[in-house]
Amino acid sequence: MAHTLTPARYLVLLAVMLTASVGDTLLSHGMAQVGPVSLSHLGLLLHALANPWIIAGILCLLGFFASYLSALSWADLTFVLPSTAFGYIIVALLAHFWQHEHISPARWAGILLIVCGVGFVANGPSLTEHPPVAQPPGAALDPLLGTEPLGADPVAPHQIGPRA
Repeated sequence: MAHTLTPARYLVLLAVMLTASVGDTLLSHGMAQVGPVSLSHLGLLLHALANPWIIAGILCLLGFFASYLSALSWADLTFVLPSTAFGYIIVALLAHFWQHEHISPARWAGILLIVCGVGFVANGPSLTEHPPVAQPPGAALDPLLGTEPLGADPVAPHQIGPRA
């Protein structure tokens, strides 16, 4: 069965891409204001946490983490991570126009090459289908989980009382 993405799931993937891209760019902007940090001056990292750009970047990356976890709950990692590759273009555009970074033609070509790979991933299913595991009748409890094995008839959480 092929999994199709709903509009809400497309929005989650868009949130993953945008929050990561904007968050990373905000961190870069803030650290450019803080200056170089070395192992001999780790106290400077605490000072960096007071920078409003870094605070905004951390908040965006918290949003990224929440939306990333959401996406991983309904799709394979090998689908979710490549699907966010368009974020490389967003980062490059933000870095070029906001941070005034020079992006060489070779770097642009590399970014576009990575993003083109998304087309191959997007044509596949978002979730790998696994056939149900057949259990022999009277199988024992799963020794690792201490629960009934897969395929057993568990009591639904909303049922109270003995099984019928």
